[in-house]
Order: sequence, then structure tokens, then C-alpha cells
Amino acid sequence: MVLSENHFIAVMTKKTKQTLTDLASEANGSRALLASDEFFAPKENLLKAGRGEFIPEKYTDHGKWMDGWETRRKRSEGHDWCIIRLGKPGIIKELDIDTNHFVGNHPTQTSVDACQIPYYSSMDELISEKCDWIEILTQSGLKGDSQNLFTINDDQVFTHLRLKIFPDGGVARLKVFGQPDDKFAEWQVMFDAAAIENGCIPQACSNMHFGNMENLIKPGFASDMSDGWETRRRRDTGYDWVILKLGAPCTPELIVVDTSHFKGNFPESFSLEGSFCPSADEDSIVLGNVKWEKILPETKLKGNMENIFQIELNYVSQYTHVRLNIYPDGGVSRLRVLGHLFS
Repeated sequence: MVLSENHFIAVMTKKTKQTLTDLASEANGSRALLASDEFFAPKENLLKAGRGEFIPEKYTDHGKWMDGWETRRKRSEGHDWCIIRLGKPGIIKELDIDTNHFVGNHPTQTSVDACQIPYYSSMDELISEKCDWIEILTQSGLKGDSQNLFTINDDQVFTHLRLKIFPDGGVARLKVFGQPDDKFAEWQVMFDAAAIENGCIPQACSNMHFGNMENLIKPGFASDMSDGWETRRRRDTGYDWVILKLGAPCTPELIVVDTSHFKGNFPESFSLEGSFCPSADEDSIVLGNVKWEKILPETKLKGNMENIFQIELNYVSQYTHVRLNIYPDGGVSRLRVLGHLFS
């Protein structure tokens, strides 16, 4: 029996799904971190389930709505790119670069780089020359409206991927099939003391007019702005704050202030304070009858992204509570306080 190209791809994809994990699936915790451009369609679509849909009559202010990642037309030398953090570190075996529904606006070529770097690395680290990117797929042709399958022959464990498209255009989905390496996942050793699943409890906040403070400690990524903590607009000289009782006494090593979905309404800056008061009741903490220490001074924030801050261990203590201060107001989707438990 002679199989058509589409039938062959369907058979191979089904076989791959049965034996390998999609390391770049949104459902598995992967995240599109940064892109050179996403004028027509956002990078986050790359990691969604399925192959995307096409709605002929749907348009946005930027042009035709497309269910994928699509950049504007380049009028200069170069190419576009998107950096993705895998849901779990792993060995990559196959790539499916799917240009479904992109006809006349798909890239003609692609290449893929990968690196092994701490899971919560900052954007600056990922785009710096010090980041050791390795090319795992050399520049190769892409077909429009197709699943473009590539076999990868590299047994290294990778944490991040950089998809390059030449010169511009749209990709509906990116599937990165491989074998997760849980032993390598050093970041998993760190305890998220501000996670609801680890026992964290929001105790009080200055305001939560648009979004509940309990959203800050939810698992996974926020689905939209309503899935974060957002305060009303301040018309005075004050600032907003939220107090969390950590799931366990913790020495913070990494702080993640995630402003995903907050683009024109994220705080200009923030600071973080901590207190070790295991026997204090909620009223004492809210009324300020405990001593707060500075963990991070007032620091600028960027919107619609994970803002990641490394803590100098020489200067921090163990804490049972943290207070996130935002200046002057705005929204934060998630707060992560990662570190080692107090013993």
C-alpha cells in the first residue's frame, strides 16, 4: 500500500505521541518567553493544543486573525525568532513545525537552537552572548499549510529552545517531542513557598478591586487578566500591597513576579519584604506588629512577562511571611518565592 504524504505524517505523528512527550506543550508547563516580533499573532499560540483553526471572516486591528505566531513583513536583513522554555528539561527527538493555515505568509526556511540553562533564567541571560545556544536543526525548508517533521540526533538534555524563521511569517504550532529528564531538573529541587499546593495562604491586601489576591498563588500560568491580582487605580500618593503566609519557613533564592496579560496596567515597580513570625496571629501581621525585613528593594517591572530576580543568599534570612508591595497600583498574575526549606 502506498501512503499519501498527509497520511504518512498522520501515522508518524500518532506513533510519536504514543512514545514521546511534547516538551513544548502549554499543558506540560512550557512557555513562550520572548519573540523578535509578534505583530499579527502572539507567540503563546505556538504551544497550544491541536493544529489551530482558520476563521475566514475574522480580523483584528493588525490584520487577518491567525491561530499561530505571526510576525510582520521584514523590510530589512535578518530573521525572526522565538525563545521557548520547555515544560521539562529533556532530550529532543523530533520537531513538528506546523504551518497549518499559513499559505502565502509562511516562512520559507527555519532552524532551531537549544540550550541548557537554569530553568528560571532572566530574559537578559537568554539573549546574552554568554548563553551557549547549540544548533540542533540546521536551516531547512518549510512548506506552507503543512506539518514539517524533523528528526533530531542529539542526546543532550535541553531546557530552552530558540525557533528561527526566515525571513518572517507565521507558524501555527510547535511540537517538541522528546524524553523528559526529571533527574536533571535542578530547578525542581527548589520549593515554591508561595504556591497554594504547598500550603501558602494569602492573608490580607490593600485592595483587590479587579482581581483576587488568591490568584497570585495558583498553579500554572494565568489564563487572562481576571486570573491575577489587580487593584483599582490609585488617586493618592500611596501604594498597594499583599501579605502571604508561606507554605513553610523558607530561605528565598529566586523571586518571580509574573505580569503576564498585564500590558497597560502592570505596576511600575515593586519591592518584597519578609518576616519570621511563626507564632504571630493574622491580626498582628496585618496591623504591622511584626518586624519586616527587605528582601528586594524597589525595583522596576516589565509588563506581560516573568520578571525574575536572584537573591543573594548572604543577605537573606528565613521567612514565614512575605509582603509584596507594588507601586503605585496595577496587576500581577503570579508570585513565586523559590528557595530551600528552613530546617
